[in-house]
Amino acid sequence: MTEEVRLERRGSVALLVLNRPSVLNALNRSVLESLLAQGEAIAADPSVRALVLTGEGRAFAAGGDIAEMRGLDVQSAQAFSELGHRALAILETLPIPSIAAVNGFALGGGCELALACDWIYAADSARFGQPEVKLGLIPGFGGSSRLLRRVGIAWAKELVLSGEPIDAGTALRIGLVNRVFPAAELLDAALRAAEAAGERGPLAVAQAKRLLQEGQDSDVRVAHRMEQLAFAGLFASEDRAEGMEAFLKKRAACFRGI
Repeated sequence: MTEEVRLERRGSVALLVLNRPSVLNALNRSVLESLLAQGEAIAADPSVRALVLTGEGRAFAAGGDIAEMRGLDVQSAQAFSELGHRALAILETLPIPSIAAVNGFALGGGCELALACDWIYAADSARFGQPEVKLGLIPGFGGSSRLLRRVGIAWAKELVLSGEPIDAGTALRIGLVNRVFPAAELLDAALRAAEAAGERGPLAVAQAKRLLQEGQDSDVRVAHRMEQLAFAGLFASEDRAEGMEAFLKKRAACFRGI
């Protein structure tokens, strides 16, 4: 049986590939459960220093699986949404950098999945959108909150309330994506960025990611205090000593995550 979410290793980088190309990698319960399980396994594996998430074929993920969703009632729809939130929360809170390499359509749940990653690289042919209102629905996997934080209230309202997609150039201009590449260069660019990020001090990266994630919802004075404590705490690590020693001796640091 073909894996619906395929895990590959590229050195210290984990590559997750959504693998339902015949249905444009639509997100059904099975895919979300696989994402959740893979995310938990990656979080527990200290040899993984970064993650790249992409899709097989001509889509990143074209949204939720409508064929499966059409039969849901209120209770099962809530369970489906909760599963999606758990799967995306695992990806969002990984202690390593995560990059969405959006190779095509990222619509509905697919756009929400990309938003759960730390940053987004897109092919020049990619398209993004939250078209749920065209089905009489709203985003169900955290899109209303993550999109708002990524692009601001005005663009979030336009995307969610109109349901109309945008191209990669517009997504770049509004801050939804970080960089745009020719399609043939996208995955290599994302893997290079992940590899470079994975070479940084893993304890520092994990703390910095946590502070950025939690600080955006905190009072600035609370966020500053959190930063002070985390900064000071890293001085107890061997990685901090190694990083400073390597800098002073003008050599590459060898971080061990301790």
